Amino acid sequence: MTPLPNAQPYHEPELAEIPIGHNHTLEQILEMWLHGKTPGSQAIYRRVVVQFLEWANKPLQWLTLPDVQGFANYLDTKGLKPSTRASYLAAVKSLLTFCNRTGLTRANVGAAVPLPKGKDTLTQKILAKEQVMAMIYSEPNRRNQLILKSFYYCGLRVSELCGLCWYDLTASGESGILTVFGKGSKTRHVLLPAHLYKELLNFRGNASNDDPIFPSRKGKGKGHLHRIHVTKLVKEAGIRVGIDEKVSAHWLRHCHASHSLDAGAPISLVQTTLGHASVATTSKYLHAKPTESSGLYL
Repeated sequence: MTPLPNAQPYHEPELAEIPIGHNHTLEQILEMWLHGKTPGSQAIYRRVVVQFLEWANKPLQWLTLPDVQGFANYLDTKGLKPSTRASYLAAVKSLLTFCNRTGLTRANVGAAVPLPKGKDTLTQKILAKEQVMAMIYSEPNRRNQLILKSFYYCGLRVSELCGLCWYDLTASGESGILTVFGKGSKTRHVLLPAHLYKELLNFRGNASNDDPIFPSRKGKGKGHLHRIHVTKLVKEAGIRVGIDEKVSAHWLRHCHASHSLDAGAPISLVQTTLGHASVATTSKYLHAKPTESSGLYL
């Protein structure tokens, strides 16, 4: 995420300037707020709120509703996508809610600021099954092909795939089960198709349980892949088969949900596999590709 332009340097106040009873530095507050979040989320959230504080140019405890509203208006002038503006404001609102709930501030000054809603582009991010298969089987690298298959058949997020080790894969009859540590520090268990399980075992070689399933080529195969590298290889797989859009690993997660529902998978099962907190999140895939329209009756 790029820094916001025209931001004034933020200078944290001395402890004596912070209201009585709040003897925490900004860094301590951020550490408490970010506790338990994944390293990737921590980095993004921290970057956003620091940029917000640089723009507001005042201590966290002195922020007001007009400050948050002014920041939202400022983002509107920068030509950012609604989803980008929403991600900035969601991080700011999360921090302000945390500070209020823990008594660090007297009021939640961000509660009244709504997140911008943009156009739902989910349909544009769902590829045809033939396109997904073309991406997978045109990939010449064995490890990368298994990465693409794991995204599609397991519905994984990038951070989830990068963090997988061999001890996360256990046998279950003719197949295997992946133990996935996902968003919100939640663990779920995903049953693999038998063919994918066998391919992974053949790929393992003499790797130990503590080794990553998909190792980086650096560090003699002992290091985890970085999400940036994974994002790049997925995009290259899309370009290789003529997909001009900015295809990403998350698109393959969307494809998993949409294609499995199309094939008759129960929505509750898809919810569990993807790790959605609410079935309402999963249900959006039912509306992304409608099979009926009142216009067809005209």
